[in-house]
Amino acid sequence: MPGPLTEITAILRYILRDTDIEPTPRTRFEDLAAWDSMDLVSVVVEAECRFDIQFEVAEIDRLVTVGDLAGMIAAKQALAAS
Repeated sequence: MPGPLTEITAILRYILRDTDIEPTPRTRFEDLAAWDSMDLVSVVVEAECRFDIQFEVAEIDRLVTVGDLAGMIAAKQALAAS
């Protein structure tokens, strides 16, 4: 299975309909072209489906960068594997 950053990139490309997006862990969601708060909800829901995880509202509120999301996904995967 691809890593979180690869999957997040695919999710962002799908949600924003832009195949040229190349986010890094430091990419801030709000800096993406045409980004709005509903896009974050869509990205989170898609990540939950692809990674079979659930986010709490407080966790979603802390998401600022692509790296934040990748880190939360990795942490939830590690917790599930233990």
